[in-house]
Amino acid sequence: MGKRILVTGGAGFLGSHLCERLLNEGHEVLCVDNFYTGQKANILHLMGNQYFEFMRHDICFPLYVEVDEIYNLACPASPIHYQFDPVQTTKTSVHGSINMLGLAKRVKAKILQASTSEVYGDPKVHPQNEAYWGNVNPIGLRSCYDEGKRCAETLFFDYHRQHKLKIKVARIFNTYGPRMHPNDGRVVSNFIMQALKGEEITVYGDGSQTRSFCYADDLIDGLIRLMNSPDEFTGPVNLGNPVEFTILELAEKVIKMTGSNSKITFKPLPQDDPMQRKPDVSVAMEILKWEYKIPIGEGLKKTVEYFRGVIENEKSRVL
Repeated sequence: MGKRILVTGGAGFLGSHLCERLLNEGHEVLCVDNFYTGQKANILHLMGNQYFEFMRHDICFPLYVEVDEIYNLACPASPIHYQFDPVQTTKTSVHGSINMLGLAKRVKAKILQASTSEVYGDPKVHPQNEAYWGNVNPIGLRSCYDEGKRCAETLFFDYHRQHKLKIKVARIFNTYGPRMHPNDGRVVSNFIMQALKGEEITVYGDGSQTRSFCYADDLIDGLIRLMNSPDEFTGPVNLGNPVEFTILELAEKVIKMTGSNSKITFKPLPQDDPMQRKPDVSVAMEILKWEYKIPIGEGLKKTVEYFRGVIENEKSRVL
């Protein structure tokens, strides 16, 4: 018999992939989203499944449902979206976490927090491991997200210590794949959309800053392995691809893969944009027996095809 599982932010990029995977594993899924950044198109193909239920709801307000597990993914995760309404972003991380932790406490559910590599800020340790406390600006433009997620982790561990709640905390590094929002301002979606439209590809700074990109399917596998791990293992645990390369290299890969004639242009680096971001995933590998499987070339190919479809749909709507 499957479990009853709540996924907040379930109509988002990662949330929709998680809902799909959980349904395929035989569980009942309650998807909760307020469509602030999530999209109905991401879950339309699930609506006909009798074990899938959708509820439009903002987790900044209490939710009263009966579930066995909770995956808390609700929060805008790209700079364009989380900086648009920074107060709401902080509320989603803090009030939202309090509401979901309260629900988990009431129904005795296990709860997983989708935290972020942004808790490490602009790191002075490389690669970043879970013992590193981070280098975060508490009053900058990115603080609503960085500090909101740090506070959420605090709340999760305090509920664990104070109320013996079963918690899991995943620190998610850069992830990409189909169903990314085409206008989310993230580097992979930006580059692909610009390349497919023949626009100039925008690189911030000189492109020497590094990132590591994990394909969505690998990331979802890590989240599920974490949720199913022994209760005494709470995390936090890094999930991401440890293969690192520069933003300029990524731009060149995308141009080559799309066959685009786009030229690369350089713009000033945004405030507090980290120069290096690479996960130490040794804890995930040892305890969760998890590792990434899909190389960047294969993952980018699938993502490019998805965005080609998005652009074709946009054209057909105009016609």
